[in-house]
Amino acid sequence: MWDKPHLLRIIATLLFGISLALLAYGGLRYALQLPVFKLRTVQLSNAPQQVDLIQLNQVVKRAVNGSFFTVDLEQTRRSFEQLPWVRKVSVRRHFPWGLEVTLEEQVPMARWNNAALVNTYGEVFEGQSKLPLPDFIGQPDTSAQVAEMYAEFSRQLGTLQQGIAQISLSPRFAWQLRLDNGMLLELGREQVQQRLARFVAVYPYSLATMAGRVNHVDLRYRNGFAANQLNSAGGSGGVKVKAKRNSESRV
Repeated sequence: MWDKPHLLRIIATLLFGISLALLAYGGLRYALQLPVFKLRTVQLSNAPQQVDLIQLNQVVKRAVNGSFFTVDLEQTRRSFEQLPWVRKVSVRRHFPWGLEVTLEEQVPMARWNNAALVNTYGEVFEGQSKLPLPDFIGQPDTSAQVAEMYAEFSRQLGTLQQGIAQISLSPRFAWQLRLDNGMLLELGREQVQQRLARFVAVYPYSLATMAGRVNHVDLRYRNGFAANQLNSAGGSGGVKVKAKRNSESRV
């Protein structure tokens, strides 16, 4: 090899290039650590409504480290998403020494099993709210299904100007609604939307005209429904509406 000058020149050039690259890399790393690039500001793109500012500042002090170039955006994002009432976070660099943080806060839709809240995506999250929210009662991992049916049932009941105070999905996947006026509707497991549509269609001409207040309606009949009516003395009595047989099976 020593008697091949051209090969020696190639090797020398290669070694020089590698040394120069390493030197440049080291210089770049050193430059990125200089105080001139140290992060100084964290800017929120929107003012939070539910997220506590003190907790936000604590995350900034604990999780935002490094310089403009070396800060771990993914780790920073995860740290912000651990805060209560935060659903999703976007973090991006803001030249020359800042970060811009966009918070998507939870928007409560209902209470979940008297222990948590459900957002508008049907997701359960920890939190408390003083808003007049409906109650969702369901099994684990059914919050999205309950939220979807709540929206559909609410649309159907809109013509009666009635809202839903509580919607329940039992372990046997039977649906039950409690309306704003206190009336309890048993929808069962099958054809629940059709059953509610039948109730909405006849309600103005049947239950709404009764002297006593109806507190319970069983819609699980094939050809009608049964209602429990409170009389003026405070007692209750049953009435069958458009049902052919009292012994008719219910599902």
